Amino acid sequence: MGIELRHLRCFLAIAEEGNVTRAAARLHLTQPAVSRTLAALEKHLGVRLVDRSTHHLALTAEGRAFHDRAAAAVTAFDAALDPARLRHRPLRVGYAWSALGPYTTPLLRRWQHEHPGTPLELLRVDDRTAGLVRGEVDAALLRGPVDAPGLATAELTAETRIAAVPADSPLSGRPTVLLADLAGETVVLNTVSGTTTLDLWPRAHRPAGTLTVGNTDDWLTAIAAGRGVGVSSASTAAMHPHPGVTYRPLTDAPPVPLVLAWRDASPHPAIGALVTLARAITREA
Repeated sequence: MGIELRHLRCFLAIAEEGNVTRAAARLHLTQPAVSRTLAALEKHLGVRLVDRSTHHLALTAEGRAFHDRAAAAVTAFDAALDPARLRHRPLRVGYAWSALGPYTTPLLRRWQHEHPGTPLELLRVDDRTAGLVRGEVDAALLRGPVDAPGLATAELTAETRIAAVPADSPLSGRPTVLLADLAGETVVLNTVSGTTTLDLWPRAHRPAGTLTVGNTDDWLTAIAAGRGVGVSSASTAAMHPHPGVTYRPLTDAPPVPLVLAWRDASPHPAIGALVTLARAITREA
């Protein structure tokens, strides 16, 4: 037979009451039903949970160890079905490197003011969907095309691109940079969560070489060390200043769409409010 939640509730009632009669009254069951339920649980686990040698029942060593796990399971189940918690559970939003860029702090402040009952949590996750496909977050702020199945998206804004060059590079002294200016360089590519690929350049004028990294921190370190140059969205300059890296506008590269993505089949109830507020903040700037 399978063990159900009622078996755990029965065991916890016996443990707390120390008496089958009182446990049965608490659960609105008969004494034989409570005894049978406890016996079924013990048979399933293969251990004796309750010492029945005295009138006042006591837990065995195995019963005391099992008690904490059973209590945690029942508490988690009850919390999952609590309507108040469902309405006010945190909205977890993943991002790979720059969240909402310079609008991140205004978003957090206004959200707290306008939606105090639903905490907004930003979590950095270094993968293409910032933890969304893996179920680590409820939504994600993503840049570039989003082609993972089962996701819904809303475009919030579009960001211009910037070139990231070593601070001592001749390119750092220019007011703007073109894609052709980077063609003779090694380009550092974040292949895990970045949006830049060699397809950004015309096929006949692609960079001399590439260096792949797995996250923004390594991307910045490689550029600062003079191992190459990079291309990113304008938010990177705002969110990741680095003394060894100079950012310059990349004037002939197409903009990068910034989208909010979420799982289409199970959206958090506050997704619509987040889309509305994020769009408002980016348009007010």
